[in-house]
Amino acid sequence: MAALFLLPALVLLGALVVYPIGYSLVRSFGNASGDGFAGFDNYRALFTDDGIRTALKNNVLWVVFAPTVSTALGLVFAVLTERVRWGTAFKLVVFMPMAISMLAAGIIFRLVYDQDPDKGVANAVWVGVHDTFAQASAFPKAHPGRDSPLRPDRGGFITRTAVRAGQPVALPLVGVAPDQLPDDAKKAVAAAPEPGKVTGTTWQDFTRGKGVGRLGAPDPSEVGYAGMRIEAVKDGTVVATAEAAGDGTFVLPAAADGARLRLPASNFREPYNGVDWLGPALVTPSIIGAYVWMWAGFAMVLIAAGLAGVPRELLEAARVDGASEWQVFRKVTVPLLAPVLAVVVVTLMINVLKVFDLVFIIAPGSSQDDANVLALELYRKGFAEGQPGIASAISVFLLLLVIPVMLFNIRRLRREVRR
Repeated sequence: MAALFLLPALVLLGALVVYPIGYSLVRSFGNASGDGFAGFDNYRALFTDDGIRTALKNNVLWVVFAPTVSTALGLVFAVLTERVRWGTAFKLVVFMPMAISMLAAGIIFRLVYDQDPDKGVANAVWVGVHDTFAQASAFPKAHPGRDSPLRPDRGGFITRTAVRAGQPVALPLVGVAPDQLPDDAKKAVAAAPEPGKVTGTTWQDFTRGKGVGRLGAPDPSEVGYAGMRIEAVKDGTVVATAEAAGDGTFVLPAAADGARLRLPASNFREPYNGVDWLGPALVTPSIIGAYVWMWAGFAMVLIAAGLAGVPRELLEAARVDGASEWQVFRKVTVPLLAPVLAVVVVTLMINVLKVFDLVFIIAPGSSQDDANVLALELYRKGFAEGQPGIASAISVFLLLLVIPVMLFNIRRLRREVRR
């Protein structure tokens, strides 16, 4: 009778689990076409193929960091939400990402990590913080035109000859789009000479139309570079500075006499476009961040359930004995939650060994090789590169990696039952 009741489950397990495992094991010893025996060549490829080795390295990073960070955040959330009135609402918000599929989460974070600050939330925040302390220049594309008195110097530009007091200086530039000019820019005017001082104008020396306008002199339609910083340099030392007015004119004191005028590199700083989250260097940590966003709520719920069963008398006794809150947390709460923490960590370790969806969706084609993991490499080898033998070997290898973790979990559960 027992066998009769177990038969449907055994049939399903055999068809959906046992048979695929057995077939994958057999297929892992076959060649690409499946009609020949390849021996251990497919398994040898696991340690010689560059793509698989990258996947192995990334899987190690996943197993080490993703479960650890998710469990740590879940523990912090579970402990802190016990002390706030709106803890239940907070738990609901943190757990909510678990209701989203991996595919949907991947699409969300592909947008979050977009390089364009106008689209990607991560870079919008990062650029906002950066620009608070170091704003970009209004003249990132400005450069000297034809027959200019300026030459390149340390990322900026400097006059070819020294300037003299009482002789106005022209510092013409080109290359700034009209819509990018500062809002306070006005029509450029030629600076008037002042006794004992160095005066000059810096402006956009460009007028639309062929043969229209004069080079090296402000024309009626040309605009001054409002806010441009000018430095007077003698023997490599800045002796005076000035900032151009709205019409591009500036005045330097007598100390600038005999100096060269430099437009420093700060005038031409390119706009900051944020971090390349999905570039080769950061793509794996970024995807792990998306995983933590999803699974920290899972860890929090399990740990909160375990925390509800912790005897409050022990916590109160520790406080009465003079322990600080940090000591109570570290020496009482965490040890009592050790079995629950072990369940969470082991469950997440098994989960991250099989991670596929997030990597496949979030990582762009240009950096997918750098974000590669074993499950993704299995898919690529089996369906994109036509090497089912190697794909089967990867699946068997993944199974072998998961089995020890599962056995550890089973043994730990049995010990808990005996207690």
